[in-house]
Amino acid sequence: QLHLTMSEKNELTKSLEIVQKELQEKESEMKREISEYKDRLLQAEKEHQDAVTEASRKNEVEIEACQDKMNSLEHFISSQKLEIEHLKSSKEELNNSLKEANQTLGELLKTKVR
Repeated sequence: QLHLTMSEKNELTKSLEIVQKELQEKESEMKREISEYKDRLLQAEKEHQDAVTEASRKNEVEIEACQDKMNSLEHFISSQKLEIEHLKSSKEELNNSLKEANQTLGELLKTKVR
């Protein structure tokens, strides 16, 4: 009886060792897979961050270009307004000179008629 029990114990011990070894192998494989997934996740996060950074950089460049264009247009508009004011002033001066010339001409004509 004792011999039979010892034999069963040995078989159970061997069986337990086999199960423990299988569990260790599975645990090791799962740790390896987890490590791979973590690496892939880190790589994906890095690629995402790189894409975000590149998009931000492109947007900043585009914003700067638009601001430069807007500044240029504002400067152009400002110079056009100054030109318009100058032309209005010149027109006023010409109108005044024309009035004076017409008055002088009228006076000359009156003098000539007498």
